[in-house]
Amino acid sequence: MTASDFVVHPFGSGLIIVAGLLLEAMIGYPPALFKAIGHPVSWMGALLSLLERTFNKPDSSNKVQFLSGGLALGFLLMVVGGTSYFVQTLLLHLPYGIIGLCIAAATLLAGRSLYEHVAMVAHALAEQGLEGGRHAISLLVGRDPAQLDEAGVARAALESLAENFSDGVVAPLFWGVVFGLPGIALYKAVNTADSMIGHRNAQYEYFGKCAARLDDVLNYIPARLAAAFLYLVALPSSHQNRIYKIVRRDAPLHLSWNAGWPEAAMAGALDVRLGGPRHYGARHVEGAWLGDGRTDVNAGDIKRGLCVYVRAGYACALLFGFMSAAWLGTVLLD
Repeated sequence: MTASDFVVHPFGSGLIIVAGLLLEAMIGYPPALFKAIGHPVSWMGALLSLLERTFNKPDSSNKVQFLSGGLALGFLLMVVGGTSYFVQTLLLHLPYGIIGLCIAAATLLAGRSLYEHVAMVAHALAEQGLEGGRHAISLLVGRDPAQLDEAGVARAALESLAENFSDGVVAPLFWGVVFGLPGIALYKAVNTADSMIGHRNAQYEYFGKCAARLDDVLNYIPARLAAAFLYLVALPSSHQNRIYKIVRRDAPLHLSWNAGWPEAAMAGALDVRLGGPRHYGARHVEGAWLGDGRTDVNAGDIKRGLCVYVRAGYACALLFGFMSAAWLGTVLLD
């Protein structure tokens, strides 16, 4: 079996992708490298910004804006998919290219980065108080930090941790295991497009609709897997009944098809309430509450959430790694 055969087979790339996840967890993306050349996601964002400035004309009809947004997204995916496939093919024809593929996969995963950003919020709340927490959370979420009290900052951090466990870890790992490096890259392109133009406002309501809907589709399975991983690592195990009840009851109440699943699971794991009303600038969103616990969440709860997140990340890596190793063993025994 050649390296190319190994990577392109379903689950065949799993061990490489899991190794990339563990590599990213250990060293992250070096700041010096980011300063020198940026990051693959920032490259995608730059291309999308250029496409948006070119094609998103505010005086166009809704239909034209929708079609223009679809074409812009299609062009982005063509460039990202073609580039990632070329990189994967090139690396597989080089000595030790699988190591290079592992490193390339690591650049598109965000486990350590997410941990560090959320931990920063906990540290800021504990050491600098409310103003420090508001500044730290403004780097993570789009809601108005001036409207948040200490509990609101902590809840926003936990919600971001849970949702991005799905978006930044489980989903890219899932699509990478199935389709290799192009699977991760294409998912990240769609997720980046959704975060940039998938907003329900006058500028992006129709232009970003394709990106928003495709992101929903690609996250459908990973979001539910993320909730399952959070359920599996709950300690003590008696909390699992509570998590199951809360996820089943509250996840469908979330405004997002997918975000409610990991957020409700995190709320159940920590016995707190997440979600609820929030402000995005002048826009008020009457979100549903998730969970049955207390709402006065604090920095200590963020730290507990980070422990749950780490355990769930290891569970995710073990599952995909085991599945890939089992497939490899089956192939070698044939």
